[in-house]
Amino acid sequence: MDATHPLVATPGQAAGDFVLTIVCPDRPGIVHAVAGFLVDHGGNILESQQYDDRVTDRFFMRVDFETSGSTTADELRSAFAPVAATFGMEYELWAASSPYQTLIMVSKQLHCLNDLLFRASTGSLNVDISAVVSNHPDAQRLCDAYEIPFHHIAVTPDSKADAEAKLLGVVDELGVDLVVLARYMQVLSDALCRRLEGRVINIHHSFLPSFKGAKPYHQAYERGVKLVGATAHYVTADLDEGPIIEQDILRVDHTYAQDQLVAAGRDVEAQVLSRAVRWHCESRVLLNGHRTVVFR
Repeated sequence: MDATHPLVATPGQAAGDFVLTIVCPDRPGIVHAVAGFLVDHGGNILESQQYDDRVTDRFFMRVDFETSGSTTADELRSAFAPVAATFGMEYELWAASSPYQTLIMVSKQLHCLNDLLFRASTGSLNVDISAVVSNHPDAQRLCDAYEIPFHHIAVTPDSKADAEAKLLGVVDELGVDLVVLARYMQVLSDALCRRLEGRVINIHHSFLPSFKGAKPYHQAYERGVKLVGATAHYVTADLDEGPIIEQDILRVDHTYAQDQLVAAGRDVEAQVLSRAVRWHCESRVLLNGHRTVVFR
């Protein structure tokens, strides 16, 4: 999570609700130390999940807890530092209701964007959508309807570097915590992927490596596929090979026309992406090398 993530609770939620996530080498006493820290600081555990990876000998934990006093996340984070140092922990501690400043990127297919905007408007995602960026103007009207700032940044082979510089300018200006590629049909440069590592989520159909390029669902129809699926993952310099957050499938058959297959695929994509964004923004996704631990 970016260091600029806000610490102010949203209306209707307790300011004393916090989430602590931990990744460290496995050893005895970790849970006891965390519980002791919470007791010492008046913490009451609301939800606790943990996972011990026997292959990598790594321990993962997520604790949602509340405090009765006026303690801030900054104060708790500083107080926890000695415990973390003792166990070699990588940790994050945030106010549970702090919304992630989120930037959505899209091209011409708007189904995932529309789904995210609607879910955000109803409060079902812990996000504040700061802006939408697109290499085409098609999403302008939809963003206007939700009163979301829209930035059209055209991309050509000759202008790609300049376009990414403009994008980073928007990210920095808005203090963006998370970038969501909601069917953004441009490949991000290696440099940009490294700059935003761990902060970019992408969605694509799960036919890959088959049916690459344009109209994958039409290609799948011609081959008579029986499953339609989608994958949400973190973006890395390796195209479509970042750590997977969520996947889902839908069974189809010979009765599906091309348009029905496309519609089914879009539904799965939107659902998978929204779940990945929700879990990320609730600090439920922890990286485990090239894999993820997802505390649902």
